Amino acid sequence: MDARCPAVSVACRSVPTDKRARQRAAREQKQAIIQKGRKRQRNLRRGIGLVILAAAIVGIVFLVNGSGKAATTTTTTSTTLATTTTTTSTTTTSVPTGTTFPTPTTQPLTTAAVTPTCPPTTGATKRVVWFKSKPPTCVTASSVFDATFETSLGNIVVSMPTAASPAGVNNFVFLARYHYFDGTFFHRVIQGFVVQGGDPTGLGTGGVHAYPGYSFTGTTPPASCKTNASQSTCYQPGDLVYANSTGPSTNGSQFFFVLAGGQKMLDTEPNYTIFGKVTSPAGMAILAKIGADGAPDTSSTGTPTVKVYLLKVGITQVSG
Repeated sequence: MDARCPAVSVACRSVPTDKRARQRAAREQKQAIIQKGRKRQRNLRRGIGLVILAAAIVGIVFLVNGSGKAATTTTTTSTTLATTTTTTSTTTTSVPTGTTFPTPTTQPLTTAAVTPTCPPTTGATKRVVWFKSKPPTCVTASSVFDATFETSLGNIVVSMPTAASPAGVNNFVFLARYHYFDGTFFHRVIQGFVVQGGDPTGLGTGGVHAYPGYSFTGTTPPASCKTNASQSTCYQPGDLVYANSTGPSTNGSQFFFVLAGGQKMLDTEPNYTIFGKVTSPAGMAILAKIGADGAPDTSSTGTPTVKVYLLKVGITQVSG
């Protein structure tokens, strides 16, 4: 070993030749390229990860916003339907706020006319509204009946002595026992005049079959009522009277109650059959309430502002 170049001396280490330098440079360049490629791959993987993460976040946000929008739509729709339902119900029935009427229940209307026979005194098992002819005589001449009109505002009791109107009382008892009037309503109400019902169709015409399918002739007040209305046989408030189309020979099922003041007009043309009278102040009060919600006397239809139902008519024989 040369004493002038100790092994540990940097100055005495081997100096690489040009070939070795080039080889080393090539190796270093190759390593640099490899490292650069690896770095690019790491960046690419990182970028892909970021894209996937961003997409996931966007998806979650979309789902959350979509669910919130759906919930809002459902709530809005539900509220609208509830409002619509309430409005429609109120408009259809014309019931004042806070008033609840019983719902009438009744059997379907008759689809074919039947031969009239006297119904049981307890009432028929099946409702009938269409008959081939007027009823036979089903009551005795001396009998007296109470008819209880069960309305959605309360009961109205009417006394019906057969002797005062034989055909009229017989006809009403016959129809009531066939449940003819059950579930109907007062379709024509005119303030200070009348409260009219007795049409199963609610039209006031009897429908295409002209229910009950027949007519009969009833008794009427004397013609002298035109000039002397103070007679007991003339029209009075609370009277139950048959409506007709052209005179007392066209009576059917429709009837009306005379309201206070209505008798004055009726007495000028006494062509309507009286067959009963309200028996109590309570009944008259109910009639007055129905009448107060009627149409004005100038109305051509008499359609009331509040629909009052006749839920049922019960018949009780008091005597005879």
